[in-house]
Amino acid sequence: MRLRELRKQRGISQLKLAMDLNMNQNSISRYENGEREADYRTLIAFADYFHVSLDYLLERTNDPEFHGDKHFAWGGAQNGR
Repeated sequence: MRLRELRKQRGISQLKLAMDLNMNQNSISRYENGEREADYRTLIAFADYFHVSLDYLLERTNDPEFHGDKHFAWGGAQNGR
């Protein structure tokens, strides 16, 4: 996960991030060190906070932009799923 990278790029401390997201600084540290895995809500909170896509946060792409208007490749969005 790119959490540490995003936080450092923006000059934000673990404590500030934790306070802004109503979390514990120890949790931020554990997410960054891979000692703990974030749940869906936490991942979304991180992505929203840094204005990046979940795919970028999770290192599935190098494009940080969120492309919310695109449909899933499997067509689920088009089929009302």
